[in-house]
Amino acid sequence: MNLWQEYKRPASVTEAIQALTTAPGTVMPIAGGTDLLLDLKQGRHAPIHTLIDLTFVPEMTVLESRGDELYIGAAVPVNRVALDPLTGHHAQALVEACNLIAGPQVRNTATLGGNVAHALPAADGTIALTALEAQAEIASPTGMRRMPFTSLFLGPGKSAINKSTEIIVGFYLPLTRHQQASCFKRIMRPQGVALPILNCAVWLERDGDIVKDIRIAVGPGSSIPFRATEAESALRGQSINEKNFASALEVLLGQAKFRTSARRASADYRKHIVGGLFKDVLDTAWTRTA
Repeated sequence: MNLWQEYKRPASVTEAIQALTTAPGTVMPIAGGTDLLLDLKQGRHAPIHTLIDLTFVPEMTVLESRGDELYIGAAVPVNRVALDPLTGHHAQALVEACNLIAGPQVRNTATLGGNVAHALPAADGTIALTALEAQAEIASPTGMRRMPFTSLFLGPGKSAINKSTEIIVGFYLPLTRHQQASCFKRIMRPQGVALPILNCAVWLERDGDIVKDIRIAVGPGSSIPFRATEAESALRGQSINEKNFASALEVLLGQAKFRTSARRASADYRKHIVGGLFKDVLDTAWTRTA
């Protein structure tokens, strides 16, 4: 049985939207396809009439600075994100997250947009982009618009993007300035390529010995990518010491809604280990701001 009937390769965002909205039957955009093609072959996804290949849309394969922002096209492979000097300087947390996604062969094909489009609350790229306060650029039949990154998610595996009429074109991140830095780390089982038990990303800005501003993301801390806003408030304007960290961890544990996963870890275990991970990521980001 054919997994799809038609294959289209648009050369612009406009052509891609036209192809999505005019194709007969079930239509699906594809870039890396590392999840979708496997799901189709193994029967976990219904057959598709039309595949729209987005890898030839120039706007979606660009990684560059634009004014005071870093732009990453949604069809940029995660390995390119991990290796590019621009992301290495301006998005350290994202580089570290991309280096942990699957294995080298998958990273050469899988895209950042695909990592986000799956709408998983603990996806590595997603957690990093949450802490970096990314904005998404969305194309639809009515034109282009930007939206806050976390607005892309409705629940586990549920995206706010209508894949039959809309596409994620790319992501905008603020450029890193003096005394700003970020970090991403995760805890996983000690075996080859493994999914995270827990991951954490921190972006912060310091002013001398004070946390001037901070953003903290933890996955899975909710049904959508989780910002620990109460812990951020506890640390903002404070110095980094044991007392202030303990206060921030307490409110993080109160705000987060850790869940039990049969294949990964229990909620209680995640609560037990999050403090060590959070402290490690926070200390590394703080050191990088010096």
